[in-house]
Amino acid sequence: MTEHNTSHKVVVIGGGYAGTLAANRLRVRDDVDITLINPRPEFVERIRLHQFVARTGDATIDYGTLLGEGIQLVVDSATRIDTTARTVRLASGRALDYDYIIYAVGSTGSVPSVPGAAEFAWPIAELESAQRLRARLEELPPDAPVTVVGGGLTGVETAAELAEQGRNVTLVCGRTLAPYLSAGGRRYVAKWLSRHGVAVIEGGGVTEVRPDAVALTDGVVRPSALTIWTAGFGVPELAAASGLRTDALGRLLTDETLTSVDDDRVVAAGDAAAPSGRPLRMSGYAAGPLGAQAADTVLSRIAGTEPAVINLAFTGACVSLGRHAGIRQIAGKDDTAMNVYIGGRMGAIIKEVTCKFVVSKRIRLEAGKPGSMGWPRGGPRPEQPASTARVVTSR
Repeated sequence: MTEHNTSHKVVVIGGGYAGTLAANRLRVRDDVDITLINPRPEFVERIRLHQFVARTGDATIDYGTLLGEGIQLVVDSATRIDTTARTVRLASGRALDYDYIIYAVGSTGSVPSVPGAAEFAWPIAELESAQRLRARLEELPPDAPVTVVGGGLTGVETAAELAEQGRNVTLVCGRTLAPYLSAGGRRYVAKWLSRHGVAVIEGGGVTEVRPDAVALTDGVVRPSALTIWTAGFGVPELAAASGLRTDALGRLLTDETLTSVDDDRVVAAGDAAAPSGRPLRMSGYAAGPLGAQAADTVLSRIAGTEPAVINLAFTGACVSLGRHAGIRQIAGKDDTAMNVYIGGRMGAIIKEVTCKFVVSKRIRLEAGKPGSMGWPRGGPRPEQPASTARVVTSR
């Protein structure tokens, strides 16, 4: 690490994949005072929450095994960023001073507008909701009808995990099952689900959630003792509440260096960032490189050098189908799925290795050797719209 004299206070808001890696990477300089704010005392592996619900795996890790030496963990929630005073106000009433912020608040499940969904559907996107869902699932008899709403990767993994345990599962996909996958990948997933008794409904959605049933767009009412909602994502409202510009979903608007278009002391990472108004796909895959990019941008500003722009190539996605099968979808650098995938047992192995890689080879490696993480590069980025041109405020 490089020796310096003046201390620079960096507050990282959010201890998920992007925020934790960013905090570790900042330690490349020994004159950076790093504080990580997170509402929970443990790191949550969101990519394992479907396993947690089904009791086939754990989803929390002690931060003591992930964070590098010298990082202060504050278990609290940020309620407002005061960019004039350069303070982060917390739910506990505390206020933390900062020189730079890394805004890595992540994403949450969206609030469904379907009648009855807010009252009777069970989300899975957060640890607390997953804990409640697991408890409710264990109260039900094994043959009770369970409906999973959402045909994306989270919905597929949740439905598959429960079906492998013998649960009576219906998966309501909306327009298409697993739309990110290639045509061949979707057929493979559909066959696996069919073999395990999952009723897959495509081309329609849920119009109402009832305590013991779901109503579908074709007018059919299906029994549902438990309805799990995995459709859509949202983000915390901290940026908008702090007077920073966001996109329609609430993601912080940034330039291509992940710097806020309103304040060059605020840098975003992960699911809560909308560079040039064109965010990358919400994913654990993108979170790590974006966390590293955000840390590098802050380090460049401290050093007085020009930050680099986003340079991330996608390679595809991994989907688990229970504990014994999975699919590794290959994609082009622009994140467009190719007609190439690896399924079966090998797909499951690749998925498990990928999950472990995110924590052990990215976050823990960065804790031990800050600045060491690399990632695939060369993915195209859109032109920056004029409406999101960065306005730098010097303070």
